[in-house]
Amino acid sequence: MNLTEHQAREEICRVGRSLFERGYVHATAGNISVRLDDGFLITPTDACLGFLQAESLAKLDLQGQQISGDKASKTLALHRQIYSAACEHDTDTRCVIHTHSTHCVALSLQAHGPELLPPITPYFVMKVGHVPLLRYHRPGSPDAAKEVAALIRQHAAQGTPIRAVMLPRLGPNVWHDSPQAAMATLEELEETARLMLLQPGAAPLKASDLDELRQTFGARW
Repeated sequence: MNLTEHQAREEICRVGRSLFERGYVHATAGNISVRLDDGFLITPTDACLGFLQAESLAKLDLQGQQISGDKASKTLALHRQIYSAACEHDTDTRCVIHTHSTHCVALSLQAHGPELLPPITPYFVMKVGHVPLLRYHRPGSPDAAKEVAALIRQHAAQGTPIRAVMLPRLGPNVWHDSPQAAMATLEELEETARLMLLQPGAAPLKASDLDELRQTFGARW
């Protein structure tokens, strides 16, 4: 069931506060959006996710024009591109969360491959999946939005749809069918990044292990 606008506003504030209180975001870093039937809600620019006000969230129409609330986050273009591309495969995609989570960002400072992480735990494979690592772009870059959309479509065409991408030196963007589910995806991603930093030589799961996760749990790997 889709959230009403009132429910979506309350959930954005609840999730933002939870992420802030547990250290997944700090200061005014990070943003959350929800796709409604008639537009989008997104956290305001330079807002602290720990102290959001439901009535101050920016509301925009389906074309991205602001209707009400405080000024929308500059990442709106990226969020809209994610919704557009992700909904081609996962039609129930309703929430995007971006954070500057410490361990993910730290790992991106030393990562050089096409992905942020290898498949080192079963729950990372099952709950997150592939996390492409973009080229560096400045915050709010339209080129980043285009690159993310292209990666989403590329992975869907390969039969491995994604729910996250990593912006190097900035942080992850994750998406799912609700703020709660998107937050859980983010939590699993950040925990896996922490494990990788603690054990940088961790061996990935074997091909047979990955196949078993695909067959048993429908893992997208």
